Parts: sequence; C-alpha cells; structure tokens
Amino acid sequence: MPSSTSTLTYESRSQTHPTAAGRKLLQIISQKRTNLCLSIDHTDPDKILTLVQKLGPKICLLKTHIDIISFSSTTTSTTIKSFTTKLQALAQEHTFMIFEDRKFADIGSTVQHQYRGGVYEIASWADITNAHSIPGPGIIRGLKEVADGIGEPRGLLLLAEMSSKGNLGGGEYQERTLAMARNKEWRGFVMGFIAMKEVGGGSGNDGEGGEEEDFIVMTPGVGLQVGGDGLGQQYRTPEEVVGRDGCDVVIVGRGIVGADDPVAVAEVYRERSWEAYEGRVKNG
Repeated sequence: MPSSTSTLTYESRSQTHPTAAGRKLLQIISQKRTNLCLSIDHTDPDKILTLVQKLGPKICLLKTHIDIISFSSTTTSTTIKSFTTKLQALAQEHTFMIFEDRKFADIGSTVQHQYRGGVYEIASWADITNAHSIPGPGIIRGLKEVADGIGEPRGLLLLAEMSSKGNLGGGEYQERTLAMARNKEWRGFVMGFIAMKEVGGGSGNDGEGGEEEDFIVMTPGVGLQVGGDGLGQQYRTPEEVVGRDGCDVVIVGRGIVGADDPVAVAEVYRERSWEAYEGRVKNG
C-alpha cells in the first residue's frame, strides 16, 4: 500500500520537496494535471521534434536517449546543439521538463566529463538525468559538482529497479541505493528513483533527525494492458503502477509513439494515470 508521502497531493509536495528540480516538476504535474512522461525513442531528430510538438500538452516530462539519434546532413536538425535548443524551446512552450535517460555508471571523474562535455553536453539542456548506484557515492558527488555550476535546477534519479525481466535491482540493491540517496550531502540534487514501486517516503525514514523525506518515483514498463515484449520488457497498467504501488510518474514510449493516433492514445494514458493518482490520494 502507498505510504504517507504518496497519499499527499502533487501540489502540496511541490511546496516542500527538497530539490528545486523536484518542486518544479511537481508544480507542472499539478498545474497540467498530467503525470505522464513520454519516452521518445525515435532515431530521427525531425520526427522527434514533430511528435513532441503534438504531444507536449499531454506530458509533464520528456525522456530522451540522445545517443541513439542519427544526426546527419539528410535531416533538418543537422547539429546536436540545434536539436537540443529546439527541444528546450518546446519544453518552454508546452511546460514540460526534459529527462535524459543516460544511466551514468562510471567513477565520479569520468561521469563529470560525460555529463558536462563530450558531444552531447547533457547538463546544459537536460533538467533531469539518472545514474546507477553501483559505482558508489562518488558518482553522485561527481554529477552534483557539474550540476551546481549550471545555474539552473538540475535533478538526479537513481536506478533502484528496472522494468525488464530478470533485472538485478530491488531487494538489497534497492535498500543500499536508498541509503545512498539519503545522504545530506546531495539532499538538494537526488530527487528520486527509477523503480517499480514507491521507495522511501514518510517521516523518520532518513535516519538523520526524522525529517520528512520525499522521493519522486518514475516507472517505465507501463501499458494499457498487462503484458510484455520479446526482449524482456514487462508492462503493468497505470492503475497498478500509480494507484496500487504508489509511483508518481508513468513512463510510456512505444505505446504512444507507435500508435496510429499518438495524441489520442497519450490522452488515454494521461487520464487513466491521473485518475489512479486521484484515487490514491482520496483513499489514502
């Protein structure tokens, strides 16, 4: 059952969340009445921009995989910088945030270069990114040092679980990841988790003074029906993910992007996910 944190409204949590990125996201969710994140895993930058223009009003967050996109002279968006600038403009126009699903997994000094520089310069345009906790706390410290120099709110999600069959998350790994996230050193940076159910939450759970903690949980593997694909992905419904398991943001990709009418299908996901949230709060 959802705990005390997940039974609070997004609006109330937007006033108290310990990270600036988290407060901004929760405000967007509350104001737009959408807890839907679109995973836009296309490889054509022009198709991505066209879809995002159509779907922007339905979402609170756009999830990208910048390193799968083909940037070539055959497209209008010929450079990475022009593409990310256009994404930022769409985010401003339609009021959503951008989440680069980079899944950093190296030592602190290496991830600093990957986050700040290279060809993608992720920290300059992505409001949120994520990381595996397996390298230890140095990965969080390294990313935070870069984020602190940006001048705009930046947030980090830690991967506690994944939605693929046989993944090694959950259990002891999740508990150790949660303990790492609770470190006061990055209280204003680690905003939540990628997980299949609520992680942490409630008063007295952070081990340091009994303060109320609030981690935003984003969940992939959401479909309109329970099922899976041939590569191990497992799907649960918005009612299960949000209503039963206390997750905050549903991440949907192929179910929307591959639909004949992406806007209509996105609205179904938005409506069902929002109603599941309203029921969770009402029955909490």
